Formats: sequence, structure tokens, C-alpha cells
Amino acid sequence: MVMLSIPTTTTTTAQQEAVRAGRAARRRRRRIALVVMTAVVLALVCAMLMLGNTIYPVSDVVAVLFGQHVQGASFTVGTLRLPRALTGVLAGIAFGVAGSTFQTMLRNPLASPDVIGITSGASAAAILSLVVLHWSGPTTMALAIVAGIVTAVVIYLAAAGGESTGGRLILIGIGVGAMLDAVVAYLLVRANVYDVSVAARWMTGSLNGSRMEDVPALALAVIVLVPLVLVLSRDLSALELGDASATALGVRVDRTRVLLLIAAVALACVATATTGPIAFVAFLAGPIASRIVGAATSLVLPAALTGACLVLAADLLGQFAFDTKFPVGVITGILGAPYLLYLLIRTSRRGGSS
Repeated sequence: MVMLSIPTTTTTTAQQEAVRAGRAARRRRRRIALVVMTAVVLALVCAMLMLGNTIYPVSDVVAVLFGQHVQGASFTVGTLRLPRALTGVLAGIAFGVAGSTFQTMLRNPLASPDVIGITSGASAAAILSLVVLHWSGPTTMALAIVAGIVTAVVIYLAAAGGESTGGRLILIGIGVGAMLDAVVAYLLVRANVYDVSVAARWMTGSLNGSRMEDVPALALAVIVLVPLVLVLSRDLSALELGDASATALGVRVDRTRVLLLIAAVALACVATATTGPIAFVAFLAGPIASRIVGAATSLVLPAALTGACLVLAADLLGQFAFDTKFPVGVITGILGAPYLLYLLIRTSRRGGSS
């Protein structure tokens, strides 16, 4: 009998080449996507600085940004539009990274800070500050941040233990968020008309009235916390495989999860305290980024850029696409609500069939 030798070495080499080619293609797709998304963000910022009741040319905008005095443009661009654009970019980055981190870590697209009640905690504290305590500015921001962190800790502790922590956390978070929304409704009913109007504008999520004084705190949070999430992004990808697999890969699961929770909650709360709860940006940024760059890669930077694009584009639509000007949160709510319904229906069908 003649024995045929199997060319295992050739087969293995071909497989390795295919794997390397696939990785190179994914890296190339990711780089191209990041460059394009960055360009889109810059284009949207330019549009926000140029467009308004008065349209300024690029030369005037650039002159103002470099500190030159331009009649009319210095105030309109430098004092009104620039803080609005910067706040939109930074808030979008913060919401996008926070939402993507929660969704990846808990392996559930519903696990977004605005869905599981964390931003509701910050919102309730901010409304209490505005309509009851009559505080404003940094004090309101600090109270909202502390309340959001406390809400996250309560939800996490209530859901801790057992095998399905992620699922319980989402359900408990939705319940806590509903209770906090009821608290907000009660505070608004008891408040006077002027306070209600101020609180209502804030509750919709808006870039109106953005001030340069509010930008440093938001910028500091983004500069400190986004790199932290980036450093932990490899461990974050391992957590997506489950705690047992992540532990086998050498990830310190509890420490990594706590650090990621702190970073994501702080980003969501600082952004909420600055702009109000802009609906569904944290919820949408991760899935959209995943569709653009592919799922088998870190979503931190793509989600950050996607969040910035969503906030800036929605604000431009709210300002110029309709006869009435709408806050950015109204536009993102219109975009995000149908996707949330679709996701709930799909999840329900999967649960029912399993």
C-alpha cells in the first residue's frame, strides 16, 4: 500500500497567511475609518462655527481662533459658537466612550448609562439643585457627578453576585432609573414656573447657553479618563469573552471592572452635568462604531468619534433643519428611540426562543 503524505506544513502556512491578511485588512479598515470620522468631526465643528443668523467665512473664523479681532465675528464665534462646539465635541466623546464601555463590559447593547439609570441619578440631583436649592454652575455639576456615581454604586451592589450579574444590573438599573425619573417629575410639579422652564431646557439635553467656563471640567474628564479606558481596552475586550475566559487570559477581572466602571460613570456624569441628559448618544455610539470599524477591534476611539459626530450633527439639524429650533436631545431622542424599540423586540424574541 502506498502511503500519501499530507502537506501539513503548507496548509499551516497558508492558514497563517490568511490570518495575517485578515488582521492587516481589519487594521487598514480601522485606520481609514478613524481618519474619515476625524475629518467629519472637524467639518461639523467648522460648520457650527460658520453657520448661524450670520454666516462667517472660513478666514474670519480662523482669524478669531488665532486671537485676532474681527468685527462681529469675535463675539459671535469666540463667545457663543466656540464654547458650543467644544462642549458638543467633548460631551459626545464622553457619552460615546461611556456607553461603549458599559456595552462591551456587560456584553449587552442595552447596557448604556442612559438606559440603566446612571444619568437619571445625575439628572435628579441637578434638578434638585436647580429648582429646590437654587444652586447653579460648578455646584450643580459637582452634585450631579456625585449623585451619578452613588447611583452606579447602588445599582452595581444590588446586582452583584451570581452568574448573571450583567442581566440583573440592566434590569435593576432600569428600575432605579424609573424611580429617579419619578423623583424628577415630582420636583418639577412642586417647582415654580420659572424654575420649571429652566429645568425643562436642561432635561432635554441641550448645548444652548454653553459657556467657556464649563469646558475645562469636561475637557479634564475626557483627557484623564478616555486614556485610562484606552489603556484598559485590551482587558475590556477580554471581559467580553466572559469572566472565566478573561481570568484564564490573565486579566484581573474585579479590578479591571471597577476601574472601567469608575471611568465610564464619571464620563457620563460629567457630560450629563454639563449638557443635560442628551438622549441615546451613549446608547447609539458603540453599535454605530462597531458597524463602521468592525466588531473584532477596540471600539473606544471609534465610539468617541461617533459620539462627537452624533452630538454635533444633531445640534446642527436642530438649529437649521426645521422652522423651530430644537435642542440636541430632541433630535438624538428621535434617532435613538426606534433603535431602542428594535433592540428590545429582538432581545425579547431571542429570550423567548432560547
